[in-house]
Amino acid sequence: MKIGVVVFPGSNCDEDVFGVIARLPGAEAIRLWHKDEILEGFSTEDCIVLPGGFSYGDYLRCGAIARFSPLMRAVIPFAHAGGKVIGICNGFQILCEAGLLPGVLCRNANQRFICRNVFLTTESRESPITRDIAPGTTLKIPIAHAEGRYHADASTLAGLNANHQVLFRYCDASGRISEDANPNGSLENIAGICNANRNVAGMMPHPERAAHSLLGNTDGWKLFTSLLQG
Repeated sequence: MKIGVVVFPGSNCDEDVFGVIARLPGAEAIRLWHKDEILEGFSTEDCIVLPGGFSYGDYLRCGAIARFSPLMRAVIPFAHAGGKVIGICNGFQILCEAGLLPGVLCRNANQRFICRNVFLTTESRESPITRDIAPGTTLKIPIAHAEGRYHADASTLAGLNANHQVLFRYCDASGRISEDANPNGSLENIAGICNANRNVAGMMPHPERAAHSLLGNTDGWKLFTSLLQG
């Protein structure tokens, strides 16, 4: 499987993601430049990752300019055709701005940048990044964002829940979902979602920062190995 990592001006997690993917057995890691206009050599069996960072300096809104980059004009039809697309942190914001995922990421409820480990409970196996993770599994994954508060209107939220499109919710170390375990004020503690077709997924926490024993945490590795399951 080819897994392309898009590099935007302002990306700061592309090398981290690339390094993790390069260690995946059977995966070919490829850097993709934001000014590229085509996804040369990629099929719908492959995957594109939009990494975290501050694309285009986060001007206007996080992800609002990156959504119109030349490469995104290729990524969007790739996703509509069934290709796998994963957005992490700023990548999640870009996917929402591009209309590939519903809802929006707003300023954190406390109006501050938050950078720390949090706990997530896995809600569904039906996505490229959760196929290898049993529902109810608790993961410790870092966050680093100022605009990570997920918001959607009532009908969208109801659809996400009914269709099992919520992938992760913030929880405590025991897996209990509560207001105290919600770091940014996201509706219903939502930390990650997928689209109705299950091929596009976004999450605010950074699994690439928890994917090596040298970091003292390998919970994020499970999300990347899930990509290889189909």
